[in-house]
Amino acid sequence: MSDYDPRRTPAREDLAALHLKGFVPAKHYVEGRSMRVIDEVIALRPRPESDCSIDTQVLHGEEVIVYDIDEGWAWGQLVSDGYVGYMPADALHKTPLVPTHHVPVPRTFLYAAPNMKSPPVGALTMGAKVEVRAPRDDFMQVTSGLFIWAAHLAPMEEMRSDYVTTAESFIGMPYLWGGKSCLGLDCSGLVQIALHAAGISAPRDTDMMQAELGKDVPEGAPLRRGDLVFWKGHVGILQDAHRLLHANGHHMQVVSESFAEARQRIANKSYGEIVAIKRL
Repeated sequence: MSDYDPRRTPAREDLAALHLKGFVPAKHYVEGRSMRVIDEVIALRPRPESDCSIDTQVLHGEEVIVYDIDEGWAWGQLVSDGYVGYMPADALHKTPLVPTHHVPVPRTFLYAAPNMKSPPVGALTMGAKVEVRAPRDDFMQVTSGLFIWAAHLAPMEEMRSDYVTTAESFIGMPYLWGGKSCLGLDCSGLVQIALHAAGISAPRDTDMMQAELGKDVPEGAPLRRGDLVFWKGHVGILQDAHRLLHANGHHMQVVSESFAEARQRIANKSYGEIVAIKRL
């Protein structure tokens, strides 16, 4: 295993996951420990530095296999998509939490009391996972003791079938490199969170998605709602044969626009020609 993708392989020169022993060289090998994110959303970075770029974000309740904690930084691998990186150690907790519900709406508030007039004490974004303790009127109380509007939660096994409709709920939300929440998301973050909401496993980056998702649509074949359009470094979702939905740096937000116009602009100004169209 001399040629591996460091984005999804928990290995450094000094340390690697125990299951990689004999495949990836490292000075030491360790068994990881399961932890979960207790903050609303945290950044996963390529280095233990708060001022470096964001590779992706990790949502409340997500499971992380942690291999090292040093000077306030945890280094580990996300269970959801296998991404490896550094995140704040104090945002993780070794907890027996077993999520029972997820957030299927772009954003919902956390309340200290089951009352919509009480001031919110936090918020969760789509894809966050919680363990529900008990219903309380129109709310659900979670293990933290806080309350979430019941209609903003769905059982873990209940998924949205139309990932395009899910992606459309993010229209107008700001572009953020590495983001995958309603506070900001990038092109592949939008696609990943929409697919995950439909119960479809998806990797994080555009090259991974192009390689691993769906089947190629032959050149000249009719395009359909839900087709994924790939450029080198960019991805969008077709709402139909004529409209493209994508998070992009040109508008700095999620937009729905003419596919023909976007295709020409992208070819001329940024990512070049389309490299693939995939159908799930």
